[in-house]
Parts: sequence; structure tokens; C-alpha cells
Amino acid sequence: MTDGPPLAEAVEATADDIATMEIRGAATIARAAAEAVAEQAAETDADTPAAFERTMRHAGRRLYGTRPTAVSLPNALRYTLGRMAGDDVETLRSSLLAATTAFTDRLDRAQRDLGRVGANRIRDGDTVMTHCHSTDALACVEAAVGQGKEVSAIVKETRPRNQGHITATELREMGVDVTLVVDSAARRYLDDVDHVLVGADSIAADGGVVNKIGTSGLAVNARERGVPIMVAAQTIKLHPDTLTGHTVEIEMRDESEVIADDARADIGDIAVENPAFDVTPPRYVDAIVTESGQFPPESIVTLMRELFGESADRPWEEPDGTTGSASSA
Repeated sequence: MTDGPPLAEAVEATADDIATMEIRGAATIARAAAEAVAEQAAETDADTPAAFERTMRHAGRRLYGTRPTAVSLPNALRYTLGRMAGDDVETLRSSLLAATTAFTDRLDRAQRDLGRVGANRIRDGDTVMTHCHSTDALACVEAAVGQGKEVSAIVKETRPRNQGHITATELREMGVDVTLVVDSAARRYLDDVDHVLVGADSIAADGGVVNKIGTSGLAVNARERGVPIMVAAQTIKLHPDTLTGHTVEIEMRDESEVIADDARADIGDIAVENPAFDVTPPRYVDAIVTESGQFPPESIVTLMRELFGESADRPWEEPDGTTGSASSA
């Protein structure tokens, strides 16, 4: 946690829940961050505009530092904190509360619109293969089912946290026939699949897709089998920093997710790597489906520039480049 003005309990709790993956999924993370910003704006007792702005930037830094790869988080902060404006505390507070409401309303519309776009690629009787858990990907299936299409799914368990179990549960609630398979069996079942349908944690300017580890290998196998790969991602998952050549950071998670302490001790002196994500090159992706339409991966940079320009501001940082500690406040 960075030094700075006191933070609302909701900000601290949300930051902890995002860091520990109690809150997961890009849209869910974005909504939680925006709502935490609103709580901070409503609760802060700052008595000057400068103090209010420092407090809000501090809250932004606390939230931003939790999940470096989840680009929807900084995009939520850009949308909300970037619209903070006014010459007095109450005007600043009102602008932030209005921005957070507008952002969460946009999130609601975005997933519905994305689902309708993605459903157009799914035909009656199709089978999809999923990896990890994505509310955007499931929105496409839900919309297809709502159109009266029969859809079945082969769901990868997605080690090490088994997010595929969540996907399987939600698909069954939609009435979709589900077959759960271990990750290493994916290639065996691709001949029975009409689409690989995955989400994304972030999408780079070149159309590269950052998603749960294992997505890239699945995409390579699917391309070999001639199975189209559809990526469902709201525009909050576009990574504007990559417009200027920034490399997407791949989060390394705790080794305890991979192996228990006692098993590790039994094996002996080993290194354990647990990368959370990998990058699927754009040549393996057939379409990126967003609430703004579907795009070939090489065209996503056009949409990114429309939304963010040539780069992205970081409104959670202090104007002078400091960390906002008490000494600089």
C-alpha cells in the first residue's frame, strides 16, 4: 500500500479482494474499482480541492497496484478519475460520482451489446470450447441461447485455479450441455468443436490477446484443426499503453496455487513458476468481438485510437511525479 491520505474502508477491501482474486473478471474488477472510487469520493472529509484530489489519486494508486495485467482496472480509473473536475470540493465530488454512475451504466450496456454481436457468429447446433471463465464470452452464448439456438460446450478445467468449474456451472444454468475436460485433453476434442470462445484480460494494439495461461497453446492447436478462435472482450480491455510500445506485464502468481507446501518439501529443491497469463499472437485469432462490433485483430488499433487517442493518461499519479506520500502532500 502506498503512503498518502487515509482511504475509505471500501477502497482497502476492494483492493484486497482484487489482489486475492475474490473479485475476478475484467468487467467485475472494473465495476468494483469504479464503485470504490465512488465510496471514496462520498466519504472523504477533505476540506480543500487540492486535498480532495490528492485523496482520490491515492485511492486510484491503491487500486491500480493490485492487478497489473487486468487492464480494465486502469481503464476504469481513467474513466472516473479522468473526469474529476471543479473548483471546490462539492463540485469535484459530484463530477466523480456522476462519472462512476455513467461508467457502471456503460458496463451494463456493453456486455449486452457484445453478447448480441458474438451470438451472430454462433449457429444453431454449434459446440464451443472455452478456457478459463469470461463473462464476456458467456454473454455471447447466453444471447445465442436466447435466440433459440441449441448450443453445447466443451469446458476446459483451467488449472491451477479451476475457473472452468465456474464456467461449467453458469453454462448449465443457461441450459447448455456441458462436457468438462482436463486442460491437456483439449486437442483431442477440437475436432468436435465449431468455435473456440475465450475472453481476454487485455488486448494489445497489434491485436495480441492477453488471457489466462494456456490460451495461446489452445489457439495454436485450434488453428491447426481449422477451428475459428473468437475472442470476446469489452472495449475496457483494450490496452492503450501498448500504442506507445509498452509491453504488457505478465503477472506471476504464488506458487502455492500450483503445489502444496508439503508436496514441495517432499520433492526437494525445485523452482516453481506460475504465470497467470500468456499472449496469443494476432495471427491465431479470427475475430475480436466487442460492444462496438467485431474486428479482425489487425484492425483493433483503429478502435483503440478512437477511444483513447495515441496514448493514455494516468490520472491516479501525482502531477509532479511523486508517490503522494505525506511528505509531498
